[in-house]
Amino acid sequence: MRQIPLAIGNEPLRSFESFVAGSNASAVAHLRGVLRQAAPVYLWGPSGVGKTHLLHALASHVQQLGGRASWFSASEPAPWQFEETDMLIVFDDCERFSEAQQQAAFALFVEATTHGIPVAAAGSVPPVDLPLRDDLRSRLGWGHVFALSPLTEPEARAALRREADRRGLFLSDDVMDYLLTRFARDLKHLMSVLDRLDEFALVHKRAITVPLLKQMLAEEKSNS
Repeated sequence: MRQIPLAIGNEPLRSFESFVAGSNASAVAHLRGVLRQAAPVYLWGPSGVGKTHLLHALASHVQQLGGRASWFSASEPAPWQFEETDMLIVFDDCERFSEAQQQAAFALFVEATTHGIPVAAAGSVPPVDLPLRDDLRSRLGWGHVFALSPLTEPEARAALRREADRRGLFLSDDVMDYLLTRFARDLKHLMSVLDRLDEFALVHKRAITVPLLKQMLAEEKSNS
């Protein structure tokens, strides 16, 4: 279990406001009111669609209200401890839970239900397809389930533009076109490229251009 840290450096705050909802607006609207819901919520979809971003946004919202949110993921070894002071329990990467983590998650689910604490979870597949024990899988699926969709090209462009503006970077249309035609519209991947490009431009003291982007990618390839 861990608490959600504040964003530092160039890392953006994962908030509802910084999330480009696109066709996922209904999921965002539901999460904004999840603290008033008794049923759990489960988000699913491929990598990069924003599942973890939205879970962080919800946890940050709880913290802004003065509450505590506990985060449990496949990278957090069991046993997991329940805290009665929690206002939210989060499970991420559910499809990768080990047997011990599944047992811990089920016990937490029971405690959360008993104490009226909402549960928000995410995984790469629908609840019915999760490779988990039956009792945990059924609990993850009995509440509200949202399938998140990848952004369209204009939505991905808008997200990149907004993040570049936040950093004080100028991305020309040529650079944007290069990024969006050569990389999947996976914001996690695109933002990672932008991180590296920002640093590369600072090191070389050059403006961000397509030639600079090509140089960075070529150097990364040669060093891999």
